[in-house]
Amino acid sequence: MNVEGDFRYVTKEGVEEFRDWGFWFLAGNKIKGLCNGLEKQKDVFRGIPSVIRNVKEEEYWPGFRARSAALRPDGPIARRFLSKNLTVVVVGDSVFVHGGLLDGHVKYGLEKINEEVRNWLNGLMGKSAPKYCKGWDAVVWLRKFSDDSARRCDCIALEEVLATIPGAKRMIMGHTIQEFGISHACSNRAIRIDVGMSKGCINGLPEVLEINGTSEPRVLSSNPLYQNNYKPYWDADRKEGLGLLLPEHGPKPVEVKA
Repeated sequence: MNVEGDFRYVTKEGVEEFRDWGFWFLAGNKIKGLCNGLEKQKDVFRGIPSVIRNVKEEEYWPGFRARSAALRPDGPIARRFLSKNLTVVVVGDSVFVHGGLLDGHVKYGLEKINEEVRNWLNGLMGKSAPKYCKGWDAVVWLRKFSDDSARRCDCIALEEVLATIPGAKRMIMGHTIQEFGISHACSNRAIRIDVGMSKGCINGLPEVLEINGTSEPRVLSSNPLYQNNYKPYWDADRKEGLGLLLPEHGPKPVEVKA
């Protein structure tokens, strides 16, 4: 979102942090300009308006300008850090993606998606994000397999997608916050790991999905309720009453210290 200049969910602290970044980045460029033999540093603020029309408080304009300069395509942070990340990655028998994958994404090509997003972040494909990064069915926005109610998870569609990726057994997704911690659906074929740890979300307790390749995945949790490897899952297989105290056939939780 920020790469395209969409700052709807940015906090005031996040704006102020980039204002400081902008100050020191420009200071660093001035110092580099005093060194013989170095290329002239380009103006990262070029083309960014000095007035942010949809922000009334003028004191935040420098922060928004700096955030835009840093994160837009070919911006210093977008190029140096964000472009190094993969949008979709397959590790062993697990597929990792922020929102989710549909059959059309796989047919388009996962490597092609990674390459094009990388090129976009590096400023080689214009300002607008690739089409598969926009809309409800985008790889970064999809919630088809990560709704907090497993009853609404489209297991048939998920099976079809995984069947087109050689060796894939499960899809591991973020994006949709799981209020009760890491959850699963579709017989562990969909694992949703966004626990909303940020204070800006739900300030959720830290949890980690451990995959060691020799056994089924398990959840490492800082929640003391799960210290006996018992974790309720709020999904289609939910048990009523005291049944919630029984282990479910999902990733096994193990208590760890945060």
